[in-house]
Order: sequence, then C-alpha cells, then structure tokens
Amino acid sequence: MYGIVGYVGARPPLPILVEGLRKLEYRGYDSAGVAIMRDGHMEVRRNAGKLSRLEDVLAAHPI
Repeated sequence: MYGIVGYVGARPPLPILVEGLRKLEYRGYDSAGVAIMRDGHMEVRRNAGKLSRLEDVLAAHPI
C-alpha cells in the first residue's frame, strides 16, 4: 500500500508535503520521499524508515 501527497501553488512546497506525509504516517509505511520540480529539474529525496529519517535527509541535503 502507498499514499501520495501533492501540491501545486505559490507557497514553499516542502513543509506542505512533509505535513501531508505526517498525516499518512499512521498507516505504517516503511519509506517516504519527496520530489520537487525546480528550474525544470526534479529534486528527489527519499529514505527507508520513519518520516523522521526523511526529515534528517532533508536537513542534510536541502532542496
């Protein structure tokens, strides 16, 4: 099973996407990731485990 969160708009997308993933975390997913289009290039960050591990990756390698 999987869940998808999307956002299109003028606000910074990363906080919105992470909050959406947090709302899905109760389902027990074993990995999480985000993909953001920036200047025609897709930036991807992902990690196995809890959402907090993805947040660590995002802190170490910001989009």
